[in-house]
Amino acid sequence: QVQLVESGGGLVQTGGSLRLSCAASGHIFSINTMGWYRQAPGKQRELVASLTSYGSSNYADSVKGRFTISRDNAKNTVYLQMNSLKPEDTAVYYCKIINFGANYWGQGTQVTVSS
Repeated sequence: QVQLVESGGGLVQTGGSLRLSCAASGHIFSINTMGWYRQAPGKQRELVASLTSYGSSNYADSVKGRFTISRDNAKNTVYLQMNSLKPEDTAVYYCKIINFGANYWGQGTQVTVSS
């Protein structure tokens, strides 16, 4: 069983920054992919950024140059540094890990960007 615990969401003004963290626990394979998704009201969940354990990253076009994903493999923790936030970044942000081919999700953390 794998559990993900997210933290770091909140309310911020346009142009501000937030840092999300997600710690995975349980039987974690050393080769895995961790990432962040988000879901705004009335919209589908979408990929924000992902990062493999060997350093390959992928970003949504809408966040390139503003968001940075990183991870600490020793702690099975992934981070999302979000800068230059915009109101359209408002959503519930979910952490996901692909571990032994299975998807595990966190409970989500709310990010609200006020204009």
